[in-house]
Amino acid sequence: MSTLKRVLVTGGAGFLGSHLCERLVERGHDVICLDNFFTSQKSNIVHLLDRTNFELIRHDVTQPILLEVDEIYNLACPAAPGHYQYNPIKTLKTSVLGSINVLGMAKRCRAKVLQASTSEVYGDPEVHPQPETYRGAVNSLGPRACYDEGKRAAETLFMDYHRMNGVNIRIARIFNTYGPRMHPFDGRVVSNFIRQAMAGEPITIFGDGRQTRSFCYRDDLVDGLVRMMNGPDDFVGPVNLGNPDEFSMLELAALIVEMTGSRSKLVCKPLPADDPAQRCPDIALAKARLGWTPSVSLRDGLEKTIAWFRSIDLGHYRPPTPNYS
Repeated sequence: MSTLKRVLVTGGAGFLGSHLCERLVERGHDVICLDNFFTSQKSNIVHLLDRTNFELIRHDVTQPILLEVDEIYNLACPAAPGHYQYNPIKTLKTSVLGSINVLGMAKRCRAKVLQASTSEVYGDPEVHPQPETYRGAVNSLGPRACYDEGKRAAETLFMDYHRMNGVNIRIARIFNTYGPRMHPFDGRVVSNFIRQAMAGEPITIFGDGRQTRSFCYRDDLVDGLVRMMNGPDDFVGPVNLGNPDEFSMLELAALIVEMTGSRSKLVCKPLPADDPAQRCPDIALAKARLGWTPSVSLRDGLEKTIAWFRSIDLGHYRPPTPNYS
């Protein structure tokens, strides 16, 4: 019996989605990439278009679509604050209606379906590092809530389809991820710092710079997603996927300035509303159930990411939203 599968990746032309599509195509699976190109780039997947086992569909996941598949990775959703806050109602619809649509497809096709959830479900955490059992501290009325609560609602839908309809699900909570093909204008800290350092511009630090994040390289993260999908059916998650090494924004900025040879100075600006002070995964569950642990250090990952930023023409990348800053 063949182990090759028909796999749908929603958000498949995005930063993580394109690398996941690449991994699945190389393994011989028949891959369908579905994307509306709100924040994604066609250049992320153009090298796959001539592969016989890759298909691209321009479609919005909030609208139903009929496909026959064996597995679904649901990655579709803007993930950077400047993008998901541009149209918060649409962001919430993407998480909720998108989940309903892929879960309905999975139920009809008897397919496995993985939800790419987020560490944002933990909000501004009072527990550190965050285990999967922590229920979070999210402001449901704040400007980030469209993303945070949308992802929490998606997890609820996944669990209810699993309990009520027997759908074979997986839930992965993704922490900060970086690497080649991240959108240069996504407004996230790694892309902002690299772009500003390369241009010799002041590096923008929000708050006092002592807030911390953990940064997982894209290859490690994609490996975790594939392991979760291929894991035992009795382990539906949620499971944290991220690098437990923790860095302050000041430490990250200093490292990027050093690695780019920049003379950029740091400029502090007010901290955005509901921006978490700490974010770091407890990955004991991923280690125990998936045998997964990240292997790429921050310095090694940044070296590859900076090299990619130097190889591209920023003029080919437009800020995805008019209110980008």
